[in-house]
Amino acid sequence: MKNLSRTSHLAFVGDYVPRRCGIATFTADICEAIAEEFPETKCIVGSVNDCEGGYDYPSRVKFEFEEKEIASYRRAAEFLNINNVEVVSVQHEFGIYGGPAGIHLLELLQGVRMPVVTTLHTVLQNPNADQRAAMAGLDQLSNRFIVMADRGRHLLESVYGVASEKIDLIPHGVIDLPFIDSNFFKDEFGVEGKTVLLTFGLLSPNKGIEYVIQAMPAILARNPDVVYLVLGATHPHLLASEGEKYRRKLERLVKSLGISDSVIFHNQFVTLEKLKEYIGAADIYLTPYLNAVQITSGTLAYAFGAGKAVISTPYWHAEELLAGERGILVPFADAPAIAAGVNGILAEPTRMTAMRKRAWKQGRDMIWPVVARCYMESFGRARESMSEGAVVTNSVPQGPLPMPELKLDHLLTMSDHTGIFQHAIYNVPNFHEGYCTDDNARAYIFTVLLEDLGLSTVEVRRHASGYLAFLWYAFDGNTCRFRNFMSYSRQWLELHGSEDSHARALWAVATALGRSKNAGHRNLCALLFQRGLPPVSRFSSPRAWAFAIIAIHEYLRTLSGDRVVAKMRDTLTTMLLDLYHANSTSDWQWFERSATYDNAKLSHAMILSGYWTSQGGTLEIGLKSLRWLLEAQTTPDGHFAPIGCNGFWPCGRERARFDQQPLEAHAMISACLEAFSVTRDEYWRVAARRCFDWFLGRNDLGQPLYDASTGGCRDALLQDHINQNQGAESSLAFYLSWVELQRSEADEKIST
Repeated sequence: MKNLSRTSHLAFVGDYVPRRCGIATFTADICEAIAEEFPETKCIVGSVNDCEGGYDYPSRVKFEFEEKEIASYRRAAEFLNINNVEVVSVQHEFGIYGGPAGIHLLELLQGVRMPVVTTLHTVLQNPNADQRAAMAGLDQLSNRFIVMADRGRHLLESVYGVASEKIDLIPHGVIDLPFIDSNFFKDEFGVEGKTVLLTFGLLSPNKGIEYVIQAMPAILARNPDVVYLVLGATHPHLLASEGEKYRRKLERLVKSLGISDSVIFHNQFVTLEKLKEYIGAADIYLTPYLNAVQITSGTLAYAFGAGKAVISTPYWHAEELLAGERGILVPFADAPAIAAGVNGILAEPTRMTAMRKRAWKQGRDMIWPVVARCYMESFGRARESMSEGAVVTNSVPQGPLPMPELKLDHLLTMSDHTGIFQHAIYNVPNFHEGYCTDDNARAYIFTVLLEDLGLSTVEVRRHASGYLAFLWYAFDGNTCRFRNFMSYSRQWLELHGSEDSHARALWAVATALGRSKNAGHRNLCALLFQRGLPPVSRFSSPRAWAFAIIAIHEYLRTLSGDRVVAKMRDTLTTMLLDLYHANSTSDWQWFERSATYDNAKLSHAMILSGYWTSQGGTLEIGLKSLRWLLEAQTTPDGHFAPIGCNGFWPCGRERARFDQQPLEAHAMISACLEAFSVTRDEYWRVAARRCFDWFLGRNDLGQPLYDASTGGCRDALLQDHINQNQGAESSLAFYLSWVELQRSEADEKIST
């Protein structure tokens, strides 16, 4: 299987415990199994209520909606959307949702913005018109279906026209019970020394229990030590409509047959721990169900997985699960056949043990941890299908996209008198994450480039002073290093920052030194640059070398005669050249054995150094590596798809397609514009604009990252949705891309 992105925020939709329903139990079991198997994944539940006031749900249930109130389904969809859920796992049965054949559920699914994986607990061979309409809606709105039996897969394809590649066959999960002697548990229920038959589950007439009771005299005639345990409360809906009528009917039947000592009713809805003990005490499990088209039985799966001898009527799930001599099938509503099945297997203990072992071994593929992993793989495929199914040309107009007007609302919202906040929750500054030098450096570069274009305002210039003041405060005069992370309370969180953040700060102050009209800013920036440059010679980060080279070229715009700085440029350029020669091959034209983040900055630095110095081959390497990188990040239909940070791109392996970062788009735009400036080759200018269109929606999902209402930029293009947060890094990547494109056009007009 492909390496699919791990889903980190799941929502399960269905009914949920303490509601007494098999699907409620299943929803709880699969949710808890995934939460335990993948502790880094956040699992929440939306539960549908069938009664006024709902239930006393556990904390896992984060929202409720009402079965018959269609508006509550819309509210549930909005809850999922605003909580950044990545996948919705729907548990489907026609009877648990409102409307004809549960069609209200479609109102919820139409409103969600994330992929939907629907587990079908019922698949009908002969649906009525309402059921067929509901299934057609589910097919349209679900990215994948999960069925628990091969018959379900076949019916989805043949009856409902569902594409086979959209269906996952995952068995019903079971408890991981050891293969042990049933006598270990029998004293718990006062049946020690007995041969125990068991049926458990919510009591209702379609369970066919009366046929086992009718079979008991013939069973007892040959096996007088047999006792039949009937475990389970009456189904709540049956209880509400007719009380205990069915149970009393069964009790009267037992009494009339004179077998009251051999048939014991346990009118309980038991805990999982207690259920384990009941199953453990059983020698033979019976499912005498009357409905042939039952596609799933959780009770059958649990007993089978525990390695119990199973005798069942041939409903669909039982036919598949008990094939290969893993159980015994008897005709529907046939008490003599049930008696013959029980007596026959008890007369052949060796055969019974072999049957049990086959079932138990098969059950190891059905235990909840295994099923949880299969579900997570299905969720990953659903997320992948969202991006594979996106056709950019369907959602984004053909031809050049209009350049949006500059809107700085979000930049100003994200900035205060200290600097720019590092992160946002949606479009609101996140005080918890404080500030960082990286983003204040980017913000300062942006304000300088705005000033250079004549687009600055009084408010922008005021914030520019704040961003520069932050850089000055970040600089430690003793170590000559920039610190990076600062809390909201203005406490530095480290002695010095990363090499990359240090070099970005140099890039910022050098840009101002070469372009700003503010003399005070230039003087302070010269001081920071001259004191901050020497430590770079000891750095090991290739990106820090590249940022420093770009910074040096900005510095030398004004002070081209500075031999010390020029020598540092030569040193860093040689280090990048050596790296390229050590790692590049004919099919891997790159500086490292893995392409990670801010990649195009390496090529950008080489293009600058190659143009302004005489170091042999440097410009050629810069252009060649940039072209190779650009082609690797261009899809067959021609849109930009940057290397994702969810795994990056190790040499010789598949590159990560997601999570795509705005930082990569900006780095590529900036490098392509530099390549155009040097070569005057239109290829590079067209490429830069194509990369910019990624922000506007010409991307793998066909959705814009740029937010026209705020002017900010969303944080990432994920496999199946956009990260809606508008942090400083992503927004500044957009702002810088915009201003650099404008500057390139302005320079072109001047040159012509």
